[in-house]
Amino acid sequence: AVRTNSQFLDGLTTEQAIAEGIRRAEAAGWGQGTVQYRLRDWGVSRQRYWGTPIPIIHCETCGAVPVPRDQLPVVLPEDVSFDQPGNPLDRHATWREVDCPACKGPAHRETDTLDTFVDSSWYFMRFASQPGDRPFDRAEAEQWLPVDQYIGGVEHAILHLLYARFWTRALNRIGRIGMSEPFRGLFTQGMVTHETYRAGDGSWLSPDEVKRDGDDWIHIESGTPVTLGRVEKMSKSKRNTIDPEPIIARYGADAVRWFMLSDSPPERDLEWSEGGIEGAARFVQRVWRLAQSPSANGGEDMGLKRKLHRTIAAVGEAIEGLQFNKWVAALYELTSAIEKAQPSATRDEAIRTLLLLVAPGAPHLAEEAWAARGEQGLIADAAWPSYDPALLVDDEVTYAIQINGKLRDTIVAARGLERGEVEKLALANSKVQSVL
Repeated sequence: AVRTNSQFLDGLTTEQAIAEGIRRAEAAGWGQGTVQYRLRDWGVSRQRYWGTPIPIIHCETCGAVPVPRDQLPVVLPEDVSFDQPGNPLDRHATWREVDCPACKGPAHRETDTLDTFVDSSWYFMRFASQPGDRPFDRAEAEQWLPVDQYIGGVEHAILHLLYARFWTRALNRIGRIGMSEPFRGLFTQGMVTHETYRAGDGSWLSPDEVKRDGDDWIHIESGTPVTLGRVEKMSKSKRNTIDPEPIIARYGADAVRWFMLSDSPPERDLEWSEGGIEGAARFVQRVWRLAQSPSANGGEDMGLKRKLHRTIAAVGEAIEGLQFNKWVAALYELTSAIEKAQPSATRDEAIRTLLLLVAPGAPHLAEEAWAARGEQGLIADAAWPSYDPALLVDDEVTYAIQINGKLRDTIVAARGLERGEVEKLALANSKVQSVL
């Protein structure tokens, strides 16, 4: 009825239209409005060792008794065994068996633990304030909160974000915090992915257990064929994870970080690539070589200066917008421009500024290069470079010259020339004259 009789919906909000549709359905006797609750109860416990202990003691006489405040926090035992299925806390008698705080009779601790999301649902409040006698100080926490920018994977957006909002609203409801929303902005980042590999018996193989043989893949140890599977999120179950230690040992942490920043927009998945790491490592070496360049005595390069200031503006905009791949792309262009430029004071300035712009993504490289150039202090403490807005505007314009629809040449002229002046320049062009 709502779809076929749209006339009565004009000017109504969605909520008003829904209410009107329900009213008409009920008045006509062919429908009835109902409310459906889709949010289910949140189970906060898990039947396993990992997690925060639930401070409850079970007694046959007294029932469930809270652990006394002076015995908090309850600490998990470290001498547990995982050689059997099930929760090892159930088998740890010296930790599990205790006296009842109420009747002093035999009792046992709760062996379920809180879901790990419980702690992370309010950790940002503790991060902002750490008093010794309570979870957080309300006044101090409220000076910092809510968090300006939340960044996490899609699982965080579905689970942790939901729990943290619930936790914050509950604390707000009982008067412990003066806000109902913990985060101002959400940015969902992509996952790191990799190819998957399966042996003949269907078991998963890790990337270091296989190698390419022509167009096929084989198991290194047995030489048997391997089936190449889909590119999927790295996971322990599918064994398509990469051990970072040998990669970092070979290329350095900065190259790994730089590749992950550069390969794709952060909101999209990143496919792990050895070639991508090598490209990032080459960039690290290029910046290091520039840092070793001898300083020039003077001279100004307006073309490079204009490129430098445009890069500063573009990098700042990209970082603020969480578009890290655009930040990296801008620095690749600037690095190429510096490499091609002749020695000058402008080139020295550009190298120094390049290090400042690189530093957030490759801090080890930037600090070493900063020191190598004789700069004082840490680059992390240096001021972020500023740009001159006047240098962001082109003083010159490139014109394409076509004759009968075919491109013959291009000319560069000052911005703002009259049409007749541009035509004179075009007609004076040697390639144009030869055709005419």
